[in-house]
Amino acid sequence: MDDDISRHLVHLEVERRLAPRTLALYREAFERLRAFAEKHPVPLREVQVHHVRRWAAQLHGQGLAPRSIAIVLSAWRGLYRWLGRDGLVALNPVEGVRAPKAAKPLPKALPVDQAVALADHAQADDAGDARLEARDHCIVELLYGCGLRVGELIGLDVGASSQAAGWIDAADATAHVLGKGSKRRSVPVGAAALNALQRWQAVRGELAQAGEPALFVSTRGTRLTASQLRSRLKRRAIQAGLPTHVHPHMLRHSFASHLLQSSGDLRAVQELLGHANIGTTQVYTRLDFGHLSKVYDAAHPRAKRK
Repeated sequence: MDDDISRHLVHLEVERRLAPRTLALYREAFERLRAFAEKHPVPLREVQVHHVRRWAAQLHGQGLAPRSIAIVLSAWRGLYRWLGRDGLVALNPVEGVRAPKAAKPLPKALPVDQAVALADHAQADDAGDARLEARDHCIVELLYGCGLRVGELIGLDVGASSQAAGWIDAADATAHVLGKGSKRRSVPVGAAALNALQRWQAVRGELAQAGEPALFVSTRGTRLTASQLRSRLKRRAIQAGLPTHVHPHMLRHSFASHLLQSSGDLRAVQELLGHANIGTTQVYTRLDFGHLSKVYDAAHPRAKRK
């Protein structure tokens, strides 16, 4: 048993070149397999499907998270697949065994007052650079006001062209973006975002390199990267006094949640977000109900249970 596992770990490290963290997780998974097999007892090469199902159920009963059980089963599945290639086992007992489904976490959205405070915050920028403040303000207004993904936002160009992934038609108050699956969609741009865009475009030329098509550029004058955007947004949220870590997708979640709370129109939110399946959008109804539940529990006299 130890020999099979040891040789497989060498294979994973030397031939597959798995990352140290992944190797550590797999080593832990094999220790679990060894313990189960010795306790049963059953030789490693004679483990059957019913053994694996029972052991997976025991891991779940011990409180191991579904994602962690999935990693354990993946490690076991790979081991038996490897043994099978050498003809050491007749079948893979882990094939077809799946971990319990993990509950989908609710998307994290900001309360309305915090989202507005973040957008309205006048950032004390590096060396008092008003150009970066104008850029960052415009970014927040578009992320929260239009529900754009970070890739859609940094893909925006100054004007429409055959090469442009996206652009904003200020006259029509519409943003045209290229979303997931190379699907184009158009979303309305509100007055606050248009005003912020106008202020940013007035100073953009002072930062952008000649011929740079990107709407949002870094201090080097080239297209802003996703990591740079995340860093700037995090910094702005801290300066605005928000009590939670803020990332670009949180503003997209906030856009969807606040719009759904106000309108109740799930189909419209689906179109604005560019979701192919309305089931993806329905998660925001759970978020809205969660908010309503908190209000109910806090305010209704019948909600408080001893």
